[in-house]
Amino acid sequence: MPSPLSNQTDMPVFQAGSNVQVDTHFHVFKAGQSMPKARYTPHYDASLGAWNRHARSAGVTHGVLVQTSFMGTDNRLLLSQLALHGSMLRGVAVVDPGAGLPLLADLHLQGVRGIRLNLAGKAHDMAAWAGAAGLWDALLQLGWHLELHTDDGRLPDIIDALPVALPLVLDHFARPARASMHDASVVAVRHRRQRGGGAVHVKLSAPYRLAPGLNPAHLTQLWQGELGLEALLWGSDWPFTNHEASHDYRSLSVDLTTWLQGDAQAEQAVRSANPARLYGFKPD
Repeated sequence: MPSPLSNQTDMPVFQAGSNVQVDTHFHVFKAGQSMPKARYTPHYDASLGAWNRHARSAGVTHGVLVQTSFMGTDNRLLLSQLALHGSMLRGVAVVDPGAGLPLLADLHLQGVRGIRLNLAGKAHDMAAWAGAAGLWDALLQLGWHLELHTDDGRLPDIIDALPVALPLVLDHFARPARASMHDASVVAVRHRRQRGGGAVHVKLSAPYRLAPGLNPAHLTQLWQGELGLEALLWGSDWPFTNHEASHDYRSLSVDLTTWLQGDAQAEQAVRSANPARLYGFKPD
């Protein structure tokens, strides 16, 4: 399988007025490293340096490093990268349900701004999180968010089990079953907002992880209409785990222009203003 670390195209890259352009979803890992019983163990290195080369070629200046599912709560590699490049990076960590404010406050000082709950390919059983009130309170105190990744159409099962006030970031277009305002995932998000819930953002990322037949451009317009442009983020999902051979960074970056119908102001909001506000990036 070709490595995603060398794929490039000659497509044009995004140009904008702000000097902060953010990739809100990428991973780093080392070949052969995973937690016991992990479903996936990488056969290649995905280094921060390699991501940075791809990002810079696409006009991206800052990034949000998301903990991989196969490393579980071992956030050491993520934290080491934040320590080396704190001004251009923020992190999203994985923690146990029993984590509380002392742990999260320490992670905050190291550049983490949210935690991820990745249920894709799992039972979507929230029983272990039923007693996580201390964790949810800590997120609210720190101004963090919970990042959710679910299987197609399974978001309603999860969102109803979470405190309404908790800010959410939904991975990979929120993975609805249909590109429709009547889809159960869209309705669940709408009801949450009607109940005065915390902010909800959607990452326009990893179109190759969507259910067959779903059009990312249609989903982009759907979520923009439902949540407003200020709720949208872009992420590369680099290095496109399990999809390395068929995708490259620059093409996925250019795709966002198509999804937003060539609207430069909208693109500036999604690439710059929205993530800068959510993750606390400032102009250099």
